[in-house]
Amino acid sequence: MRMTTLSCTALAFAIGIAAATPAAAEVINLKAEAKGTNEVPPNQLAGSGTLTATFDTATGKLSWKGSYSGLSGPATAAHFHGPATPTTNAGVVIPINASTPSFEGTADLNEAQAADLLAGRWYLNIHTDANKGGEVRGQVLK
Repeated sequence: MRMTTLSCTALAFAIGIAAATPAAAEVINLKAEAKGTNEVPPNQLAGSGTLTATFDTATGKLSWKGSYSGLSGPATAAHFHGPATPTTNAGVVIPINASTPSFEGTADLNEAQAADLLAGRWYLNIHTDANKGGEVRGQVLK
């Protein structure tokens, strides 16, 4: 059976469109459970925190919502730190405005940051005056 020129052109166009279409974007859900025993070194303080986040692979945007309670005093700072395993410390990657016990924010990540985040190499850390290095910590995981 012979294909007409029009059919061949349409088929070639469809193949070209399919090849040019990028892989499907994905929104990835993340979470962290922050507590003193996750700090390095660990502490036995009663504070805790939670974080839920999404990462959009098409735009590189990280969006988060979180809360904390029971800290030894007001939060003086909060950050995403990385890259780090659960037993190591790392520098600040992105500051978080956690001036109130309920917080949210967004940030645009570069490729290296996104790779570390999605590999579980970031953690949430909330700091207080009494615990300047961090009072509660939680690894950010899928």
